Amino acid sequence: MPCPFCNIAETKYRLLEEGDDFIVILSNPRLMPGHTLVIPKRHILKPPEMSATERKNVFNAILKWQDKITDAFSTGCDVRQNFRPFLKESPIKVNHVHYHLIPREFEDKHYYIVDKNAQTLFEPLSEEERIKIEGIYLK
Repeated sequence: MPCPFCNIAETKYRLLEEGDDFIVILSNPRLMPGHTLVIPKRHILKPPEMSATERKNVFNAILKWQDKITDAFSTGCDVRQNFRPFLKESPIKVNHVHYHLIPREFEDKHYYIVDKNAQTLFEPLSEEERIKIEGIYLK
């Protein structure tokens, strides 16, 4: 499957901003009205592969557009980046790093489908688990 983010011409009708090394587009498909993506222009699989300049410019675009979204929708805004190479690419799963900016409001559709059940997913961090994970991370 060709990368849908590498051909900017295909996203022009959704383009909100274009910088030297990033684009900002409306997500299609989208989770909520105003769902926006910030995408490095260079094909990159995960954030550590970005250059320092790309990281700076992409992060600044994220902050700028998060403010625009919260001002325009008078809401909150989730910022998310997923790295799931174990999933097959699809219209909602693209192997090119990108950041989702998702407008949120109190008890919105996303809340009733996802967030409401999140409380049952969170578990306390045990001392044994903390030690094990620190050992993996801090090798």
